[in-house]
Amino acid sequence: MTDTSLDRPSPDRPRLALPATMDRAPALVAGGALILGFAAIAGLIDLRQAALFLVGGLLGAALYHGSFGFTGGWRRFVVERRGRAVRAQMLMIGIAAVAMIPLLAAGSLGGKPLVGALAPVGVSVLFGAALFGLGMQLGGGCGSGTLFTVGGGSARMLVTLVFFIVGAVVGTAHLPWWLERPSLGVIDLGRELSTGNAVLVTLIGLGLVALVSAVVERRAHGNIEWEATPPRAGWSWLLQGPWPLVGAGLLLAVLNVATLLLAGHPWSVTFGFGLWGAKVAQAAGVPIESWAFWTWPGPQTALNSSVLADITSVMNFGIILGAGLAASLAGKFAPKAKLPLGSLLAAAIGGVLMGYGARLSFGCNIGALFSGIASGSLHGWLWFAAAFAGSFVGVAARPLFGLDGFSKQ
Repeated sequence: MTDTSLDRPSPDRPRLALPATMDRAPALVAGGALILGFAAIAGLIDLRQAALFLVGGLLGAALYHGSFGFTGGWRRFVVERRGRAVRAQMLMIGIAAVAMIPLLAAGSLGGKPLVGALAPVGVSVLFGAALFGLGMQLGGGCGSGTLFTVGGGSARMLVTLVFFIVGAVVGTAHLPWWLERPSLGVIDLGRELSTGNAVLVTLIGLGLVALVSAVVERRAHGNIEWEATPPRAGWSWLLQGPWPLVGAGLLLAVLNVATLLLAGHPWSVTFGFGLWGAKVAQAAGVPIESWAFWTWPGPQTALNSSVLADITSVMNFGIILGAGLAASLAGKFAPKAKLPLGSLLAAAIGGVLMGYGARLSFGCNIGALFSGIASGSLHGWLWFAAAFAGSFVGVAARPLFGLDGFSKQ
């Protein structure tokens, strides 16, 4: 007699099966693009670059399934006094810092140089981050949030992304002037305090932010919110979501460390936007190669090379496709083309402010805040304070464009 029990699902052996509700066509497109992209990048560039493309795909899936954005989390804390997202962000940065600060202090691993997300502490960061914080509340997403929501099918965020690119290009034209404004220079906590003390001070700072969020929340509600939605039974949540917010944050921290080891520098997002816009402008006849920013060695090399040779761009492509695949497998890929005029205007203004602000402040919520603080750079803390202040203003300005309530991003 044949035992057919192995063919039936068992509560003791949950199966990871494709969801019946998935959007099959978008899933095939996104999945196929990830496979073909990996093969093309490995052949045209190298295997390391292709691996970073896949890391981007995993980042996109984690961002989408965890709804892990800074914009909605900060807005929810300001309006509702709920700090669950803020605490998850602090934990994510802390986990990355424990690994990254010692690695950066070593200077290299296996002969490969490792460089942190370090930048000057000055007026440029202060002003740029404040603009970014304002812009992300109008645009509806931060740097990483814009990418994963575009991947999930958001037409509004595609508008934000286009104007984000415009703002980033304008920022490259003005950055040399801003760098002449008052600055304390680069302050690397690892060098100033020693590696162990830098890690300790960073964790204390992150812990204080988390503590403040918890105290404010308890005073407002009498309790502290943990996970908003329990995961699905079995393993189906891996494909369909939602992922626990803390779990998604931990995975993002691990993937940032993986980026450091593979790329030689931490995860960043917005340089790619400026590069894409610069290449389009150059193709349109704008002599962008003569701008001071694009004559500096790094930007000049990127401008004169294939976009597939740029690590940030390749990872951004991976994030969009990874989020698209995640949304499709969950049956939530739903592009919408109809946009109210006020919402469209806010997306355009927010995108320009974010692009310009990110260039002035050496990154966004990823490159400046996450990777900056996790690298032990003091500019990351200045970026955090200035961007949160700008975000507060942005929350107040949202009703002017007919925007209210909350979204996950």
